[in-house]
Amino acid sequence: MTDSPSAIDDRADLNRGAPDDPDDQDAGGRTYVTAFSRGLRIISCFSAARPSLTIAEVAKAAGLNRATARRLLLTLEADGYASQRDGRYSLTPRVLDLGYSYLSSLPLDTLLYPSLFAVADRFRESCSAGVLDGHDVVWVARAQTSHPRVMTLVNRVGSRRPAYLTALGMVLLSGLPDDRLDEYLRTADLRKQTDKTITSPAQLLADILATRVNGWYLADEPVEYGVRAIAVPVATPDGNTLALSIASHVSAQVMMDSFLPALKQTATEIEHLLLLRN
Repeated sequence: MTDSPSAIDDRADLNRGAPDDPDDQDAGGRTYVTAFSRGLRIISCFSAARPSLTIAEVAKAAGLNRATARRLLLTLEADGYASQRDGRYSLTPRVLDLGYSYLSSLPLDTLLYPSLFAVADRFRESCSAGVLDGHDVVWVARAQTSHPRVMTLVNRVGSRRPAYLTALGMVLLSGLPDDRLDEYLRTADLRKQTDKTITSPAQLLADILATRVNGWYLADEPVEYGVRAIAVPVATPDGNTLALSIASHVSAQVMMDSFLPALKQTATEIEHLLLLRN
């Protein structure tokens, strides 16, 4: 593979060291490394919709000047996390190591997946587990039966979605301390997906507080008509909270009558196994 002239020039800049720009100084003191934070922002610029980007596109998406974006991309390339062809950069499979480090710290193999598959096979629906990351839910496990019903929404491991749009997210938000919940409601970007999407902070707060009391949440077509999900929390020994959910086209009543008892039982079993493992 032949590098483009711009890539060769960029490597030369990296090798001889480009001069620092004023924005490249640490803004948060010695405990905060700005360059590291910017490198993570660079990685986050890539997605299924934007699998390859030029330096200028990365700089715009990350809110950086071109020189800083270029040096960070070249560093990622040198360490094997990015590759370049004809002036366009892409992430490499090595980036998966970063996510795997987190996933491998969770009890997915011996505890979570067997439980999720048992529920998925019982109801012939997808069963998922997620955690809260800022304003989003991140799927950390997903089990699907070999004969699933037709589902139009597919959330793979590592997928993320705004918390207020999901049953998983509402359950996880209900577990937040009041100050963090208030901050979320002040800063969340609430947008309509269907006419059933809750975008009123007051209504959202009321539903979250009700979820605290009930111990479960039913998301009734907030993202796509005909698709519902129900979720319950799983308390972990380290104080973090997982949530389990089933998504389906069935009615809300079937979800509450059939799916909810099974999810609650599964959550209780996982909590017990986690305590024994500790």
